[in-house]
Amino acid sequence: MIQTRLGTKLRRLRAEQKLTQAQMAQQLEISPTYLNLLEHNQRPITATVLLKLAQRFAIDVSSFNMDDETRLVSDVMEALSDPLFDVHGIKATDVREMVGASPAIARAVLTLYQAARRNAVPNAAAVDTAPGELSYLPGGMPSEEVSDFLHANHNYFHDLELAAEALWKANDLTLENLYHGLIGVLSKRFSVAVDVQPADAMGNTLREYRPLDRVLRISEMLPLSSRTFQLASQIALLGSDGEISALMANGKFTSGESEHLTRTALANYFAAAVMMPYARFLEAARATRHDLDVLQHRFGASFEQICHRLTTLRRPGEEGVPFHLIRVDVAGNISKRFNGSGIQIARFGAACPRWNVYDAFATPGMLRVQVSQMPDGSSFFCVAKTISPIGRGARAKPVGARLHRLAIGLGCPLSYAKEVTYADGLTLDDPNILTPIGVSCRVCERVNCPERAMPSRNFKLVVDENRRGLSAYCYP
Repeated sequence: MIQTRLGTKLRRLRAEQKLTQAQMAQQLEISPTYLNLLEHNQRPITATVLLKLAQRFAIDVSSFNMDDETRLVSDVMEALSDPLFDVHGIKATDVREMVGASPAIARAVLTLYQAARRNAVPNAAAVDTAPGELSYLPGGMPSEEVSDFLHANHNYFHDLELAAEALWKANDLTLENLYHGLIGVLSKRFSVAVDVQPADAMGNTLREYRPLDRVLRISEMLPLSSRTFQLASQIALLGSDGEISALMANGKFTSGESEHLTRTALANYFAAAVMMPYARFLEAARATRHDLDVLQHRFGASFEQICHRLTTLRRPGEEGVPFHLIRVDVAGNISKRFNGSGIQIARFGAACPRWNVYDAFATPGMLRVQVSQMPDGSSFFCVAKTISPIGRGARAKPVGARLHRLAIGLGCPLSYAKEVTYADGLTLDDPNILTPIGVSCRVCERVNCPERAMPSRNFKLVVDENRRGLSAYCYP
């Protein structure tokens, strides 16, 4: 049974078909009363009704996909949580109605907001903006277009998977000798030499391809897993440009920077597919019950590479566990995210501070486990761990210099937790182990969260100077 709010979409379809409720009900073989309940979200739309909709009106059932609508509601609500819009008193119910009635207009609102942020001028004299002014986000918008492109394709690119498989077959590659095998591919197929350079010679550059010299320079600071990844990524740029360009033709990019970032992301996707071949990796993930440490050793990959690859196992008929991934720094900035589990991830700021991806910074190198629940009742099983960015972990640092760390969060719907080894020993149906989380403070509906950093726009802030809640913005 489809337990989602699809009434507005159904009502819009009926209007487009110029049918009365009685006429549509007759075609769906249900009563007008029941159709009225469906249109007003008083009853869930069943799979049987969806099938009849597809048969009677020749529609693509995927157009009734609630995941995309839920994500759009979350994105628009987060955008409208900017203080710029406070005077309008917009509520979550208003946004849901707008998205349900006209998703195209909702996307247009989101596009306008993103453009406004991209073109806003920062105040050089102060960090904070005055009430009513636009928040300033330096850059970031090209990366948002990349994230949207990956999400629209479910982070799965079949043509690149096939290209990676063809590379293996044509060159007799093996996991045990993959690094040297890829050096051979670059030499024989592209006449490119690989030159591992001292750290001082490379500076802050980890990989540099010089097309005139046909030399690929790689920093010695890269571990073997990263060197292999960079070799495969360069092979994609040299040998799979056609596949990458064809995939990008379906995207919507507003700048050259967005296109370059997307091309890099697709080359990196190919690299991961080469290092962790789809069928072999999926089989290993299932056999080990997603033991990240074992998978790292088996495929010679880093923790982040393994986690990211797990989010790409979406081949029709051979799907893996639907994972989401988030990468953050200690300040809360999100530098990578992919939503494959259905969880809502912030787009315009830090995520909820109660996510275990932030707890990971308190215990560097230790895997943190969390069973979390969003305000809508959806629950997730999540693991998180800190990493050191490639090329920096082993380099000597001056006394007193800070260590640069990132944290990776990986999670799946709670219904899949039993397929993950880190859930062993947990009583997953015990409500006491749930950690209430949200998207971000500005859009969170949890009024009395002790970690609330700012007021929620969903409720009127009532200030009583004679009383104090769990935080300055909690309501006693």
